[in-house]
Amino acid sequence: MLNIGSHVSFSDKGLVTAAQEAISYGSSSFMIYTGAPQNTRRKPIESLYIEEGKQLMESAGIGQIVVHAPYIINLGSYKEDTFELAVRFLQEEIRRTHAIGVRNIVLHPGAYTDKDAEFGINRIAEGLNEVLSGVEETDVNIALETMAGKGTEIGRTFEEIAAIMDKVSANNRLTVCLDTCHMHDAGYDLAGDLDGVLQQFDRIIGLDKAAVVHVNDTKNPRGSHKDRHTPIGSGWLGYDAIEAIVRHEALAGRPFILETPWIGKDPKKQRPMYEAEIALLRGDGLERFGERFFDQLERLHHFFGKQEIDRRTYVLSVWDTIKSDAKARKADPREPMERLYDLVREAGEDFRDTAEEELNQLITYWFAGKQALVNA
Repeated sequence: MLNIGSHVSFSDKGLVTAAQEAISYGSSSFMIYTGAPQNTRRKPIESLYIEEGKQLMESAGIGQIVVHAPYIINLGSYKEDTFELAVRFLQEEIRRTHAIGVRNIVLHPGAYTDKDAEFGINRIAEGLNEVLSGVEETDVNIALETMAGKGTEIGRTFEEIAAIMDKVSANNRLTVCLDTCHMHDAGYDLAGDLDGVLQQFDRIIGLDKAAVVHVNDTKNPRGSHKDRHTPIGSGWLGYDAIEAIVRHEALAGRPFILETPWIGKDPKKQRPMYEAEIALLRGDGLERFGERFFDQLERLHHFFGKQEIDRRTYVLSVWDTIKSDAKARKADPREPMERLYDLVREAGEDFRDTAEEELNQLITYWFAGKQALVNA
């Protein structure tokens, strides 16, 4: 079975809270931050309800999970105080990850700010050497995440990640997290040449080092270096490309983690599409949502067919317009999924009473094409 889940919250009762949320989405894996990703405030390990959470995970069939290091860690910084904070705090996060029983902590490698890429690579490797020498009692691996290349961040190419790994003494403790949005935005052709990209990764780093996959669609064209996620099927990658990634035999067995944004008209009531995305990619939607949902999905296909809307042509044309035409973006900044939602609400008589979350779930399924009806 596809090992898939999403980023979930880690608050109140720690691992219990996270497991309960993951179960509500139908997850078989999940990813957590052990505290707020923007600061260093952390609850004591003893208060994280680790054993209770593990029992809940076991009963739900959830196995391998992932921890993500906080964003404030920057091992690429030339500033001594920032660098030392990053080293010390990452060591503490690794100890917390070890206590939870997780093998991989995902890390954004770092940014070189006022220096250059060579400095950043050397500085990150220096930091990783220092970090790992201080946590030898743990068995946690650091999974360096592939990055989109915005600003001065390192990790935008496989070569940069390999260069870091080559300079780390204990590089057996280093793995890689492949992020689909980041790789696309960095310039890798996941939609047109997935086999070629994975072969390139294998040649430069080694597929045995790929430990985690972040599954995200993207708001920007390939090579844009932007890093802006969008729900599966609603971006430049599209459902077909993402399905090929999660089904690729070279990535089998890894945890696939969704980090797609929450959506909804009211920002205070936005909801994630995780439940629909997980069921869609796994292929167990009928069990998850029931026959009525798929009856509605057939009606949605009929509605968009009458409107002569093709899923990929429509999505890409909307993104192309709002990204390339400032006047058009100012006049109508709505993204593809919101425009489709509004169109159905205005003209789709069969969906007048459909709740907002369910309608967005139906649109998520529609992005997969009619094959989703066959594979339900």
